[in-house]
Amino acid sequence: MTDLPIKRSFKDDFGVEIMFYEWPVAQPKAVIQIAHGLGEHARRYDAMAAMLNKAGFSVYADDHRGHGQTGLRQFENKQIKRLGNLGPGGMKATYKQVADFSKLIKSENPNRPLVLLGHSWGSFIAQKVINKYSDMYDAVILSGSALTMPGYLATGDFNKVWKKLPGSTGYEWLSRDVDVQNKFVEDPLTFLALAMQVFGVKNSLQLFGTPSKEIRRDLPILVQVGEADPIGGEYSNKALVEAYRKNAGIDDIELFVYHECRHEIYNELNKEAIIDDLVTWVNQRVSK
Repeated sequence: MTDLPIKRSFKDDFGVEIMFYEWPVAQPKAVIQIAHGLGEHARRYDAMAAMLNKAGFSVYADDHRGHGQTGLRQFENKQIKRLGNLGPGGMKATYKQVADFSKLIKSENPNRPLVLLGHSWGSFIAQKVINKYSDMYDAVILSGSALTMPGYLATGDFNKVWKKLPGSTGYEWLSRDVDVQNKFVEDPLTFLALAMQVFGVKNSLQLFGTPSKEIRRDLPILVQVGEADPIGGEYSNKALVEAYRKNAGIDDIELFVYHECRHEIYNELNKEAIIDDLVTWVNQRVSK
């Protein structure tokens, strides 16, 4: 039996080798593509992928440009301190890289529904990708997201609410689970930085925008957010849902807000219930 995940790669339009991981199951009900957040990498989703496998879904996840094994391979000197540097083409090339990864997944899984799941920065990438390529996806899930417009997207110290706690790790904003916080600190491939610091002004400004009128109207969208998420939270995600309804005319869009949960809801103390909500939602819409 092959050990999971299976590690593979492809070259993007600029020749950057994009490392990705596959957790396949036989005869999947659907395929879920995970787009990770800023300062993390695909292998942080191992546990979630195992739960999705158990529910009958195959899972794919890449290390975006400048992140994880992709980031290390981009720089021949393997300098971890350069993680976050997106490389040639910047943010727009990153959007295209994620869309091209979707095309690869679809080519390997013909006639299987494809669900794009974006977390945090990955959810902002997903928003941009479906503005242009909504026909590729059977459903979209946005986690830890926000309406990417001024006034709706937090900047500054994400941990300011918790930083005065005795023994603060500095990462309480991620999850109530202290083990998750400690593992983030210990992981050499994770880092904390604001988008402007890592990506620069030009690339960061490309994160902003609203849902396009070109998104197909029958695309189901699930938005999941922690009540205590400092990046967008309930306020910003309600605005995001309304923007999809108003701009794109999408009717099948739901917002789930999780009491007391923080930014990484799939790493929360009640993660099983949250992932169960995701599985139920997908089963009701795209599973075959």
